Amino acid sequence: MRRRRRSYSSNRRSSSRRTRGNARPLALIAIIFIFTLTLAPPIKNYFTQRAQISALKSQVATDRTALEKARAELSTWQDPNYVKSQARERLHFVMPGERQYIVTGSEITQAEPQTTQVAKQLPEGAPWYTKLIASVTESGL
Repeated sequence: MRRRRRSYSSNRRSSSRRTRGNARPLALIAIIFIFTLTLAPPIKNYFTQRAQISALKSQVATDRTALEKARAELSTWQDPNYVKSQARERLHFVMPGERQYIVTGSEITQAEPQTTQVAKQLPEGAPWYTKLIASVTESGL
C-alpha cells in the first residue's frame, strides 16, 4: 500500500508543478497588462503635449517674424519724408503753393459692350427670353 500512496503523491506533485508552470507566465502577462494600462494615459498625454509645444513654438516663430516686419514698417513711417511721399502718392496731397494735375484716361480705353451675332439679328422689341435662348444656343455652338 505504500507504493500506492507514493504514486498518488507523485502524481499530485507533478500536477501542482504543471499549474505553477502555467501560472507564472500568466501572472507575468497580467502584470505587464496592468503596467501597460497604468502607463498608457501618461504616455499619450506626453506625446500630445509635445505636439502642442512644437505647434506653439512654430506659431511664436511666425509671430516674431511678423513683429519684426511690423517694426521695420513702423521705422519707415517714422521718417517724415516717407510720410510726405506716401501722402502725395496715396492721398494726392500737395504742398502749399504747388499745383496738382491728375491725368485720367491716358491708356485705359473703355471697350464697347460685346454683343453676340444672334443678339444682333433679333428685332429691337423682342422679349428677353428669346435673347436668352438665342445666347444659350449660340454659346453651345
